[in-house]
Order: sequence, then structure tokens, then C-alpha cells
Amino acid sequence: MELFLQQLINGIALGSVYGLAALGLTLVFGVLRIPNLAHGALYMVGAYVTYFALVSYGIPYIAAIGLSAVVLAVVGITIERLVFHPLRNAPHTHHLIAAVGVLFFLESGAQVLWGSEFRQMPSPFVGTVEVLGLNIGLQRLVVIFASIAVMAALYLFLKKTVPGQTIEAIEQDRTGASLVGIDANRVSMMTFGISAALAAVAASLVAPINLVFPTMGEALNLKVFAIIILGGLGSIPGAIVGGFLLALAEVFSSTYISNAFGQAIGFVFLLVVLAVRPTGLFSKGV
Repeated sequence: MELFLQQLINGIALGSVYGLAALGLTLVFGVLRIPNLAHGALYMVGAYVTYFALVSYGIPYIAAIGLSAVVLAVVGITIERLVFHPLRNAPHTHHLIAAVGVLFFLESGAQVLWGSEFRQMPSPFVGTVEVLGLNIGLQRLVVIFASIAVMAALYLFLKKTVPGQTIEAIEQDRTGASLVGIDANRVSMMTFGISAALAAVAASLVAPINLVFPTMGEALNLKVFAIIILGGLGSIPGAIVGGFLLALAEVFSSTYISNAFGQAIGFVFLLVVLAVRPTGLFSKGV
């Protein structure tokens, strides 16, 4: 029972990271209707920005995460303006090719600038705390509670602010939203910025537990795409629930069966869900 509860906490922490990363991807898909294959590379760059803010400049951990989110928001907006905006009327295959190009550019740039070695990100949240007889790492608790706080803040932003409601309007009916005066170009920029910032926060939270390296976003890319398909393309609740489902399936399968099966079980589960409900667990919409 103790092992089960320990792995449950680990699965919730991992699901928090998956959920945050998937939220950014599903926002971009909802607004632009394109799968941003460079999302994992943005996740990687966010981890590096936080790492060097901590190590090279001595910025406190929480402030470093905030700085990384701001920097990645600017990077995301720049990518949208320079790469995706010029292709707004092009076939979707052009967007896919462009996204792959951005992915390779960011990964290669990271290797040139920072090398290919693995780095361990320091964190002030070291050690464990005992909860109900379980020794839980402080960093995992930080991951869980910080992710929940960011998800709640995003929900309030989308529901309670005018900029957030414009994102929802574009997701639901881009043409209709444009007719009532909503600037679709501005919303696209804002959405890319938020998406990249969410990826940076997710990477910065989990990096002290894992490692930082140039290709760290590749595995995440596959998983977040599985998550948004599982939850329903464009569905924010689906991205959150799908993230937790995939993480828990991975953790428990790896613990009780094998690590290889744990890496595959999420995609098996995805195929089963799509066979029963091709649109995913949730219909599109926030």
C-alpha cells in the first residue's frame, strides 16, 4: 500500500507537468488549428533559461521561473510572427514543415550554445517531508501545487478577462469573432506567447527532478500530442485530464509491470479511447 501511495504522488506530479505542457499546445491548436511540433523544443529552451538564471546570475528559483516564462513568451510571439503568421493562408502541411524546422533550429542552437551534456538544475526545495507515513520529495510537492496554481490562473484568465475571452471567441468561431472586431492576429500572438510560457514553467518545475539537455523535449512532444488527442483536440479540460491519465498509466505500469510497458501503455490507452470515442474524451471547448 505504501508503494502504491508513493507512486500515486509521483504520477500526480508527472501529470501536473504533462497537463501544463499540453495546455499550451491545445491553446495553439484551438486558435490556429495547427499542431505546433516545436512545442517540446520551447519546453527545453525554458528549462535552459531557468537553469542559467539560477546558476550564472544567482536569481532565486521562483523568480527564475518567472523570468523564463517571460523570455519564452517573447520567443513564442517571435516564432508566431516570423514563421507561422506568413503561412496563415498556406496548406497545413506547410505549418508542419515549418514547425519541424523550428524544432531542429532550437535543438541545434541549444547544442551549439550550451553543449550536449546533461545538467542538473539546483532547487531550494530539497529533502523530503513526511505525509501520512510517506516520505515525499519537496520538489514534487512544489510541482503539484505550483502546477495547480498556474492551471487555476489560466482558467480565471480565460473566463474572467477580456483578452482571455477573445481567445475563447477565436477558438469557437474565428470568422464570427473577426466580424465583431476581435483582432485574430493579436490573439494568435498572445496565444503563442502563453503556450510557450506554460511550457517554460512546466520544464522549470520538473527539471530539478530530471535533467536538462538539448533533446529533453522530444519525448514530451510525443506525449503531449497523445494527451491532446486523448482529451479531445482543442479541449482545455481534456488536456488536464489526459495529462493525469497518461502520467498515472505510465507510473503504475512501470512500477508493477515493466518500464518499457509503462512507456507504451499510454499510447495503447490512447488507441483504445479513439476506437471507442474518436473525438477524444472531451468535446472541443473550454
